[in-house]
This record gives sequence, structure tokens and C-alpha cells, in this order.
Amino acid sequence: MIVTIGICTFRRQSVADTLAGLSRQELPYGITLRVVVADNDVEPTSRDLVERVATCHQLDLTYVHAPAGNISIARNACIDTAQSGLLLFIDDDEVPEPGWILGLLNAHEATGASVIFGPSKAVYPQGSPDWMRENSFHSNIPVTRKGIVETGYSSNVLINLDDPRVADSRFDLAFGKTGGEDVDFFFRLYRAGVQMDIAPAAVVREPVDPKRMSLPWLVRRVYSVGKVYGYCASSGHPFTRTHKLFSSSAKAVYCGARAALSAYSAKRSSFWLLRGVFHAGVCSGAVTRPTREAYGLKAHDTLAA
Repeated sequence: MIVTIGICTFRRQSVADTLAGLSRQELPYGITLRVVVADNDVEPTSRDLVERVATCHQLDLTYVHAPAGNISIARNACIDTAQSGLLLFIDDDEVPEPGWILGLLNAHEATGASVIFGPSKAVYPQGSPDWMRENSFHSNIPVTRKGIVETGYSSNVLINLDDPRVADSRFDLAFGKTGGEDVDFFFRLYRAGVQMDIAPAAVVREPVDPKRMSLPWLVRRVYSVGKVYGYCASSGHPFTRTHKLFSSSAKAVYCGARAALSAYSAKRSSFWLLRGVFHAGVCSGAVTRPTREAYGLKAHDTLAA
């Protein structure tokens, strides 16, 4: 079986570490690994780097130039190149643990789900604030709602392109600069009846950029995530939109009160503060579509995941 790894990149040297991590994977017998790197820059600036690293680690790599500054274009290029079989997405600033692919494949075989999410765990540099590290705010951990997986992130995911509902879907270009293209993509699959599950053992690690280690950055990021989720979760029915608006408003107020009452603890107050910011974003998303650009030539290093 051929398993394709899709990596979307944009001017990041860290993609070399991602590729090196793929060369250390524990693969079951009969699995052949293929890597597709989709370069989202205006010019093919990452070609020399990724091809050199792939040759060094003896990776079967296909480089695709998928311009420009719109992450959905790059993600769709990975799907179009893979065409069929299993496609695993990982970000260009993440490093997979040796059992990453095996964990996703085992979960796919055990559940039969066409989408399997794994956790992306933040790696903080020495000297990081305790409240930030203990809450692990920069990690992406897949969750269920009432026992059901309804959406997730493409930073660590397996999708089965042999499922026609998945193969016929593409990431919406309208979310390609605002972010949230993955939340929207997987919400649409969920509504189409595609089964999704979680593989807790399929872990990737993401070193945290020091530029992202501040409360203002986290507030902007969490609000943006909440807005995208609010918009996608409430799409399709006016009642759902109204319910999401009022329920998240109440949750935002509750979280704000908990943050004030927890002022004695940086860990607890920051948790409740950012939880409240998320729900405030959900409220906003229930009313208006996200428009703030998180991807592109100027925005990529400020909000992009």
C-alpha cells in the first residue's frame, strides 16, 4: 500500500526537520511512503531545500509549486497529487514521533473511519512562562462533542481518498487566507456522513516560535479560531446560528467571571480568559464570516498555525 504524506510549506526552513522525522518512521510491512511537498510561495523558493533533504534521507518526494499565499491551494494540490489511497497531512513546523504513521494506520484499520485526527503537542523552549507551558496553549488536541468527532485540524490527520465523499471534497479557497480551511473542510465531511475518529498515540511535536509566546498573540489566535468554529458550526440553519450566538455569549460571560475569580493563579486565570476569548470569537462567527487574513505574504508569521 502507498501512503502519501502531504506537507504544505511557505518559506520555513523547519520543513527540513519535518522531512527528517518522516525518514525515521516505523512502517508496517508492505507500506510504501510517498511525500508530497506543496510550496505556497509566489516563487518555488523551497524546491532546492526539500529536494536536497529528501535525497539525503532517501525519501520518495514529489515537489509541487502551488502559489500563492493561500493555504487551501496548497492543501488541494496535495489531494490532487495523491489522487487515491491514504493521505496524511503534517505541518511544515512539526516533527512526527517515530510511531506517528503507525498510530494513524492502526486507528484507521481498527475503526474504519475515513478521517483520523492525531494530537499536535507544543514543545516550549527553556524559560517559557509556567502558565503557558502548563496549559499547553499552543497544542492542538482533537476532541469529541458528545462522543462524536465533528471537525478537526489538518496539522495531524489521515484522510482516506478511496472514500468518494472525501476524494470529491476540496478545501475552500475563501478560507485560504483567513485560516480555518481545515475546520470548514472537516465540518462538511461530517455533515456528509463521513466517519471520523481520533488516534491519541499518533503524536507530532511542534516547537513553539518565541514570537508566538505572548498573551496578546494567544488572544488574537484563540479569537480567530473561535470565530472560524462559530461560523462553520452554525452554518446551514438559522436556529443553529441563533442558538450558537446565545449559548456562546453566556459561556463567554461565565469564563470572564471565572478568570476574574482566579486572578490569584496565572495558570487558572489565563485558562479561563482564553476560554472566554474563544467563545467571544464563536459569537462573532455566528454573526459574520471570518475576514482577517492569517495566511499570505504579510500575515503568515503573525497568526498562521
